[in-house]
Amino acid sequence: MYSKSRRRFITQAGATGAILGLNSLVPAFAVETLGLSPEQATRPIDLNITRQPLDIGGRLGDTVTISGSIPGPLVRLKEGQDAVMRVTNQLDEDTSIHWHGLLVPYEMDGVPGVSYAGIKPGETFRYAFPVKQSGTYWYHSHSGLQEQQGHYGPLIIDPIDPEPFAYDREYVVMLSDWTFENPMSVLKKLKKQSDYYNYQRRTVPELFNDAEENGWGKTVRERMVWARSRMAPTDIADISGATYTYLMNGMAPDSNWTGLFRPGERIRLRFINGASMSYFDVRIPGLKMTVVQADGQNVQPVAVDEFRIGVAETYDVIVEPVDEAAYTIFAASMDRSGFARGTLASKAGLEAAIPPLGNRPVRTMKDMGMGAMAMPGEMSAKKQTMGSMDMSRNGTGMSTASSPVKHGPDRHGKGNTMVAEFPSNRLSEPGNGLENNGRRVLVYTDLRSLSPYPDQRPPEREVELHLTGVMDRYMWSFDGKKFSEVDGPVHFKYGERLRLVLVNDTMMEHPIHLHGMWMELENGAGEYRPRKHTLNVKPGERLTALISADAPGNWAFHCHLLYHMDMGMFRVVSVTNDAVSSENRNG
Repeated sequence: MYSKSRRRFITQAGATGAILGLNSLVPAFAVETLGLSPEQATRPIDLNITRQPLDIGGRLGDTVTISGSIPGPLVRLKEGQDAVMRVTNQLDEDTSIHWHGLLVPYEMDGVPGVSYAGIKPGETFRYAFPVKQSGTYWYHSHSGLQEQQGHYGPLIIDPIDPEPFAYDREYVVMLSDWTFENPMSVLKKLKKQSDYYNYQRRTVPELFNDAEENGWGKTVRERMVWARSRMAPTDIADISGATYTYLMNGMAPDSNWTGLFRPGERIRLRFINGASMSYFDVRIPGLKMTVVQADGQNVQPVAVDEFRIGVAETYDVIVEPVDEAAYTIFAASMDRSGFARGTLASKAGLEAAIPPLGNRPVRTMKDMGMGAMAMPGEMSAKKQTMGSMDMSRNGTGMSTASSPVKHGPDRHGKGNTMVAEFPSNRLSEPGNGLENNGRRVLVYTDLRSLSPYPDQRPPEREVELHLTGVMDRYMWSFDGKKFSEVDGPVHFKYGERLRLVLVNDTMMEHPIHLHGMWMELENGAGEYRPRKHTLNVKPGERLTALISADAPGNWAFHCHLLYHMDMGMFRVVSVTNDAVSSENRNG
């Protein structure tokens, strides 16, 4: 079934490439990437990094491309092979490629200043590594803000063994965000005014509506809390549709990327969020989606109507259209300021209705890590009571008092505006704007690995890191210190088993990515914990994940919101044979 599905897809892709937008997705070597046999896959793949103007939604953009396209060519590998990629830098500045989610030797990880020196102008770097996994991944620049300019592409690894689900056709659906502004100009505007791109601020009529619903006392108190936090409840995304055009496979909404199908076929859609700063809420009105992979790893199938995909995450879903119709693939930006869209159609030229964006999401007191809104006196009493309690809990809600826990440095310093006094487990929540919308929305507690991870040892220790920031100055950090201020790396001992504790002291979502190792999310699934390379941490949330430190070397660990990482929300994890120092024993 698997090989027959592949042959059918290749044949149809060749015949309808222009219609499907495949030339936009894989123009450099479409036949080679779509139809790789194991023998062909062992040949080196050449990727050229260039700067050139490209048409984006009818307007020319100054882009950094991989082999002439946005996204870059689809790189297709085979589990068990030795992959070789030759990357040539034709820019006038350094560049790099990081193979996101791939377990590679650290020298091949592609992070300048951490794992190698980067690729100088005019140079070619040869990436070579064994392929030890399968699934849907992607690759992108780790140099400056090049990722925002189009330096990213999809990557698929075909498994050695047959997959546990069947499908007749597949498409990559890569979501991203594009701005015609210079990315450094965007960053300068955010530094001067962090809500520069927020065109959805609250209005005076909303104040009266809130007062009518909740009373003037509660409404005024809540507004005062938000004023002290230096953030508005409508600050959902740092950068919005005010400057962003949201793309699907490099195509603007009006360009309408289209994938064809025959009624009754099972279609695998490989969703990749390759955006720099944008979360998307994805649905296909009229079709159920069965989630079968998360971050390239097989999961027990989950049928949903909608899912939120954080920056750098991937989800594979299967859909089954049964009639000769068209279906809109709709990816709304989390702040509802715009959308990416495409179409699944039984014949070329068909389109379906575009659904409304829906209401603008609004932050709540829970997003501050405060729980339900309380009177100042009640909050003080609650804080006193909770301060004497054991707050060290893992993702299942079970106490871990027997394990040493680091509660972090003084996070009230210059690198952090606020502290989530009562961070909570929010894994079962769909997220702001998705609550009670009448649709079945995927949540992290739905994810269960198809098979247990081989390493089932209990953790020996915990490493706790707080996600921190000063919103009005656009400063982002871990534990109140940006990367330039930290003394050294976070130390993991090679071979140890540990628990990573992430506490979000900010009122923004952060997609946290660990290079080189899996994070097994403790979501109540027991030994079937899902393995992820990127974890979405909600505002005011505390979540935990288990890690087997089985990859020696230096590894990047950072928020995958590009501008947050650039502003300091970045650390290095060093996995060595050295004993863990007493300073880092608790993280």
